[in-house]
Amino acid sequence: MSRRRVADKREILPDPKYGSTLLSKFINIMMEDGKKATAERICYDALGIIEKKTGNDPLKAFKSAVDNVKPVLEVKPRRVGGATYQVPMEVRPSRRTALAFRWIMNYARSRSERTMSAKLAGELMDAINNTGSSIKKREDTHKMAEANKAFAHYKW
Repeated sequence: MSRRRVADKREILPDPKYGSTLLSKFINIMMEDGKKATAERICYDALGIIEKKTGNDPLKAFKSAVDNVKPVLEVKPRRVGGATYQVPMEVRPSRRTALAFRWIMNYARSRSERTMSAKLAGELMDAINNTGSSIKKREDTHKMAEANKAFAHYKW
């Protein structure tokens, strides 16, 4: 980690179908081995499945799913005098979305549906309804932060 200067953020172009930078970032997170076209196809198929099931705008559904998964608090280890404490801290906005994307992708990959687009659609539908594994991960993170509230004064 450089102490000299902060790396500047790259501008991410919006995705071609919906024109959303949030969806474009998610597609980039989904991508494996540089296969962006495959990641786009999977993502758009999943959004099509969501639109078919709910009848609502799939982009709004995607945004609400991501907003539901975003954590507010997390714990970070701090070493104080030979002991390591789990100190609860607020999560900055860019990390919130990154964690939400990561959790949605990891739990979508571990689902039991047949195709990846069905897995992703299922996880997003669960996130919209405030159920599912990614929501449970957020709740566990919040519980951990709540349990370690006594060490909040070590935050600096």
